[in-house]
Amino acid sequence: MNPIRILESKAATDVQSGKYNISNITSLEIQICYMQNVSTDSTLWQIDNPFDQHLPDLLMQLCVIILFTRIVVFLLTPLRQPRFVCEVIAGILTGPTFFGSLPIGRFIYKFELNMVVEIYTFLGLTYYMFLVGLEMDLYALKHIKKKSMTIAAAGIFFPIMAGVALYFVPLHRGKDASSPPLIGAVFWATILSNTSFPDLARILSNVKLLHTQLGRQALAVALVSDITTFGLLVATITMFDLNSFYMAVIPTIIFLLCCWFLLRPGIHWMIKHSKEKGEFRFSETHVSFILVGVAVIGCIADVCGSHSMFGAFIFGLIIPHGDLALQIMERIEVFVNRIMLPAAFLMNGQRTTIGDFLYRTRLLNVGLVAVSATSAKILSTLFVSSFFGMSSKEGLALGVLLNTKGVLAMIALTEARNMKALDNIYVLVMTISILFMTAIVQPIFYIVRRTTKRFCNYKQRTIERRNQDTELRILTCVHSMRNISGIVNLLKLSHGTRKSPICVFAMHLVELTGTGRTSAMLIVHDTSLNTTTANNLNMPRERVESEQIINAFQNFNSLNDAITVHPLTAVSPYETMHEDIYQLAEDRQVAFILLPYHKLPTIDGRLQGDNPSILEVNQNLLKKSPCSVGILVDRGLGISVHPDNKKLQCRIAVLFVGGPDDHEAVSYATRMTKTIGVHLTVIRFLPGKEAEIENLNGESFENGNENLTGMSMDEEGIEFDDEFINEFRFKTMCEQQINYQEKIVNSGEDLLECIRSKYNDFDLYIVGRGDGVNSPVTMGLTQWSENPDLGVVGDTLVTTQAISHASVLVLQQSAAGRFNTRMQRRKDKFGQNKWASPILNPDYKDFVNDESLK
Repeated sequence: MNPIRILESKAATDVQSGKYNISNITSLEIQICYMQNVSTDSTLWQIDNPFDQHLPDLLMQLCVIILFTRIVVFLLTPLRQPRFVCEVIAGILTGPTFFGSLPIGRFIYKFELNMVVEIYTFLGLTYYMFLVGLEMDLYALKHIKKKSMTIAAAGIFFPIMAGVALYFVPLHRGKDASSPPLIGAVFWATILSNTSFPDLARILSNVKLLHTQLGRQALAVALVSDITTFGLLVATITMFDLNSFYMAVIPTIIFLLCCWFLLRPGIHWMIKHSKEKGEFRFSETHVSFILVGVAVIGCIADVCGSHSMFGAFIFGLIIPHGDLALQIMERIEVFVNRIMLPAAFLMNGQRTTIGDFLYRTRLLNVGLVAVSATSAKILSTLFVSSFFGMSSKEGLALGVLLNTKGVLAMIALTEARNMKALDNIYVLVMTISILFMTAIVQPIFYIVRRTTKRFCNYKQRTIERRNQDTELRILTCVHSMRNISGIVNLLKLSHGTRKSPICVFAMHLVELTGTGRTSAMLIVHDTSLNTTTANNLNMPRERVESEQIINAFQNFNSLNDAITVHPLTAVSPYETMHEDIYQLAEDRQVAFILLPYHKLPTIDGRLQGDNPSILEVNQNLLKKSPCSVGILVDRGLGISVHPDNKKLQCRIAVLFVGGPDDHEAVSYATRMTKTIGVHLTVIRFLPGKEAEIENLNGESFENGNENLTGMSMDEEGIEFDDEFINEFRFKTMCEQQINYQEKIVNSGEDLLECIRSKYNDFDLYIVGRGDGVNSPVTMGLTQWSENPDLGVVGDTLVTTQAISHASVLVLQQSAAGRFNTRMQRRKDKFGQNKWASPILNPDYKDFVNDESLK
């Protein structure tokens, strides 16, 4: 019989006979001896069972934990749970709680393999901590403000006190439960004070808060907290054995000094030497040297009396951000996080049994500990943030975010268990608390985001209603270098001056594929640096293109002091890319989002290369944008030379049909006329008598199954258009570069023929999308419209061969801007007091219930 089975049976017999009382056992150690068969066979085919060797067993266990992780991720993703929570739960399920108790689990999990799994686990954790150090920017600590440092200090001090106090709450069931060792309180304090920087960054990215003011504040605090608590954990492990205190602390300090003053300058010299040779990518030798150095540095730290993970973390921390760090992360990040790291959760799950939690703990005390542990950092953050003028809602949100735990917390629990500072019950209770703290973060923000409305002042979020003497903020989106020329030329025509400067947020949109990073990210490039390399983008091809785009916008920025460009790179799936653009537009309070068309022009002016993914991004932004949106169909937009006077000129035409979108088009074009050489012609198309009679008789063209009867412009809309045009003509009556014309047409065919014959010599056409507006002058064109994102008039211009040489800009005013504009006009019409009273103002109810404004 297997000696392991004999010892298992003997232990069970001792418990059943009463020799051990299971309710009083806090830790039962069993020493196991096992036989190992060594094969000396040298034939081609092995005679022994391959599963008697360690490697196949280890691979089987890794397959099990990876499979369970994928299943749990699939089940919990709809609940907005981060991957860390899924991995911890998957580890528990593979243990004695579920899979380990099955016959197949007993066959895979063997006692003699525990040492091999632990070695593999600590090797994976060593490289993981190296990646954590590599991801942190040590120089960012210099720029952390007093506010973040104070919140971080409070978020460390108060949870430490709470952790020490909660540790002595009795958790074991039974009167004879032994008192826990005092060193365990230090581990509890360390875990509660920790905030996982990598996991918090991924959560902020998922909830679209990464580059908001709250997100930046949380990351700054998390950086300080993570480094501090990791240092506290290393100090606790190093000083655990008081007899070897001086033999461990002094070598560790010497090790740190050598890393900072010897190894760090050497790495900087290696990077500088490679840059001088003009190498864009580091060679295999450089990367291999660093990866081997992780293991060597870890061994040195272990010899010094510290931990190998500490050495790897310091080694990653001293490597500067740049191409070398990104190439290392690109090569080993997926392997470490998906292949090596799951062994840590597997080992933790093997030592965790939910049955112990149900039968050997005081459930009421466990609930008290979990709630108190969760509240410690939230309340301390809320209390301190109130002194810096933050609202209670912001302080509460920041506290919830800072409660995010990660792998470092599990490392602390594993070390405490190995050092016998915590028994299984205390480890299990803290594991449950960690899961609870981290699991509530993302769902809370998702629910709040879905159920609450943003109460922002949208008065300045449209071009029509903004003050002309204030800064105009434009968010431009670029998918490739082919989008640069038209967008830059359009920005040149937008007339940035010191009195009315332009702030451009140039966002390079990169699709997040299945390889590399698993979460979206937004990279803010520092234009003050000498280098313009997209150092934070770990995809070679996209990095080169992003660098070219950044250089193009920087060259444009250098041409005009009144124009400021902030280059960014957004890496996100196309399905959620519009949310990143939407969030950045709200956070930066831009008034205008400029998008490229999803088709690219050919030499003859036609459009080809339909990209459904980019089309979906544009359509989603048109539906949910917080500000005005423009779609540019670029056909070589630029300033041309007029043959008559040999001067640089750009001829712009605005085709005005009616509605808020056309108001936006005229307002933007009027701003462009301030640029020297720009001439604007505004053509307003009015319905003739035949079109009005046809509309009154209900005779209209069909658009699929939808009839346009009753959807023509209402009298109030026509009145608003008249007021807008009259105001425009009054303000521009002395401007020689602006020409206004009116043209009467009876149908969409007349409109098209008029454009072909009389208005076909312009360089740029600016039109409104006409969302929610159907005029009699466009009837007959809707049934031929193939691009609803451009609107009826915009699609007509794009498909008309007579103007295939000209670019087209289609504008749409945001729904909030329409509401604000129409409300203000009604206030001016009815009076402030009358508008505010639904009794005195009979139109109030109709206005509030107007579906076109919702």
